[in-house]
Amino acid sequence: MASGGGGEVVEEGTRVGDLPEACLADVIALTSPRDACRLAAVSPSFRAAAESDAVWDRFLPPDYRAILPLPPPATAAVAGGGKRMKKGVYLGLCDKPVPVDDGSMMVWLEKESGAKCFALPARKLSLPWEDGEFSWRWTPHPLSRFEEVAQLVDCTCLDIYGRLPAAALTPATSYAAYLVFGAAEGHRGLSFPDQETTVSVAGRVVARHAVCLRPDDAEARKFRGVGLGGAGVPIRGPARRDDGWSEVELGRVTADEVATVAASGAGAGGEDVVASFEVLGWYPKRGLVVECMEFRPVL
Repeated sequence: MASGGGGEVVEEGTRVGDLPEACLADVIALTSPRDACRLAAVSPSFRAAAESDAVWDRFLPPDYRAILPLPPPATAAVAGGGKRMKKGVYLGLCDKPVPVDDGSMMVWLEKESGAKCFALPARKLSLPWEDGEFSWRWTPHPLSRFEEVAQLVDCTCLDIYGRLPAAALTPATSYAAYLVFGAAEGHRGLSFPDQETTVSVAGRVVARHAVCLRPDDAEARKFRGVGLGGAGVPIRGPARRDDGWSEVELGRVTADEVATVAASGAGAGGEDVVASFEVLGWYPKRGLVVECMEFRPVL
């Protein structure tokens, strides 16, 4: 207690910022990476707690050491004798995808939540091989994160799917699957609105959508006699990415569906989440360039 100027008694309470750093860190660790960065601007005591290893170790996935390409660099540490390195490790895993399993997959973290993201290269996807090695050509691509991509030479039946163990996904997180692709010059058969995507969990379809990789009314009318809107079904189109590729969302799986499958392991599809893209029409197709399939958290 302290006396005021008029003789009255003024009670002095403990402010939140007066709490020990460890207490503040325990509270901040219950929030999110985004919230921790915002709280660091409140006061010096909040900043010290929000940047501590105790906080960022909670935001990193339990197996983060297995996906680190190298030991954390010295530049990841901030003032404090190298005691605050986990935030640098976290940001490093957000900024650049890391090859894992001998390059068969890439993993990175979504910056705002810390949830894992995955990219399965074309080599890890199931591609139709009706004409053997002549259906696809494996080739390097200047925009790709992988050594090679798959370019469709010619086929009539086109069905692409990728699978990821449900246990690999970040718990309590909903995910969306995306096909990341491009189109070579002279492509054909990619503009008709008879393309379908599905996402299955343990063999059960949880999402199904009509899509079109290369919307083109002129081509659709030329070969089908009807434009893209003729079927009366909502059709998802592609989105252009900053890295030069295009992507189309294949579907989503909720956090509850992922948790149920990961816990039970039951079902015809085992414990996998499977995303697929299929062209329903049997006609010549060529020029599709497949880079990968991504599984990313839905915020």
